[in-house]
Amino acid sequence: MSGSVEERIYAIVAEQLTRAASEIGPDMTFEAIGADSLDRVEIVMKIEEVFDVELDDDELEKLATVGDFARYIEAQLKAK
Repeated sequence: MSGSVEERIYAIVAEQLTRAASEIGPDMTFEAIGADSLDRVEIVMKIEEVFDVELDDDELEKLATVGDFARYIEAQLKAK
């Protein structure tokens, strides 16, 4: 999977929710795009696998939008 971190996260979210990546925007909340708590867990697991990171559940709870999520992953990757 190539592209920016943000594009890759949009693709993961879109795949999980069977939507087009073009329908996912940085200011969208997971609820607004139809993700329930199980979807969110599965998205996190896929992101951990794709980016080879371990994400902190407490920190993830603070992320409101897909863009927040992308910025958090980018920060985790820079910290590696």
